[in-house]
Amino acid sequence: MKTSSLIKAGAGFMVLFLIVIQFFDTDKNIAAVPSENAIEKHYRVPAHVQELLKASCYDCHSNTTSYPWYNTIQPVKWWLQDHVNSGKRHFNFDEFNSYSREKKLKKLDEVTETVKNGEMPLTSYTVVHRNAKLSDTQKSEIEQWVKEMKQQIE
Repeated sequence: MKTSSLIKAGAGFMVLFLIVIQFFDTDKNIAAVPSENAIEKHYRVPAHVQELLKASCYDCHSNTTSYPWYNTIQPVKWWLQDHVNSGKRHFNFDEFNSYSREKKLKKLDEVTETVKNGEMPLTSYTVVHRNAKLSDTQKSEIEQWVKEMKQQIE
């Protein structure tokens, strides 16, 4: 077989593969009802901090994700679902009150550390969701709120 025939066959296979995987769906992270363990149901979360958390964290760290248009395309859909699942495993604002006291304090420390160091929200997320990028002032507001939260828990 000639090289050009192999390239055409490979390209045809890739197109067919991309078409076929469009029929494989993922479960959406959209809760039917708000969780009774949601952080704001048990602790004081000022409205401006809640807005920051929802804009910058909740898509991956809650039980409800606001999906972008490109979530309809495979394999992007799988990639996004993996991010959401991983984010929820690490920390879930909607399940916060189900955590032990020690885990709550540890997770709050992680919030401060990752936000302060610019690790969260992820750059890959803020490129598309520009309103999720946190300013230094917003990072300080979250850090202050975490300090207050820890006092409520301790």
